[in-house]
Amino acid sequence: MTQPMTDKTIAPDDRARLDQVFMQVVLDVQAQIQQTQPAQPGNLAAMFHKETVTEGLQGCAMLIAGWNEGRVDEAGVTRAAKSLRALELPELAERVEKLPGIAEL
Repeated sequence: MTQPMTDKTIAPDDRARLDQVFMQVVLDVQAQIQQTQPAQPGNLAAMFHKETVTEGLQGCAMLIAGWNEGRVDEAGVTRAAKSLRALELPELAERVEKLPGIAEL
């Protein structure tokens, strides 16, 4: 059985101090996702690519929404990182996975 995901709460002072860093990471991830291309030619590859891009962007939206509520949304982290790995962007996936620890900076 897997552990339930728990969001990382961010103190208001930490959120104010780290807002620019957090948003820079998320906006960079969004931009990089949108610049990707399907790995192979063809309609099927394009369809799967579009679905993966959509998942990644939804994960980013979840991260932004959670941040605005004072937390790092763990489901958003998971969703975005999974998409980034599928898009062959593992370095960005690792950056996203480090976001729950942002307050320890």
